[in-house]
Amino acid sequence: MLDDFREDDIVRKVGGRFRLSSLIQKRMVALNRGARPLVDLQTKNLMEIVVAEIMHDKIYLDTSGNVKAVDDDSSLVDKMDRYLAQDGGPGIDDL
Repeated sequence: MLDDFREDDIVRKVGGRFRLSSLIQKRMVALNRGARPLVDLQTKNLMEIVVAEIMHDKIYLDTSGNVKAVDDDSSLVDKMDRYLAQDGGPGIDDL
């Protein structure tokens, strides 16, 4: 998994190191808040899950910096925020 960071493939895939860092951070927040992984891995390591999602082209950052799933037009962060607002959990602004 860490070998993916030594190669520039993952950096080029998302458009730079800053975008990669932002994508990883935002997706890990969503996973910590209960979002389901988009890849089937036998691990609980969130970093491995996020890297696999990126490498399998499951997630990306849109032009406004929101995490998007390839097969979905709505933001994964926005979806999670709406879900947690319904159950009384903290909003994205609380993090």
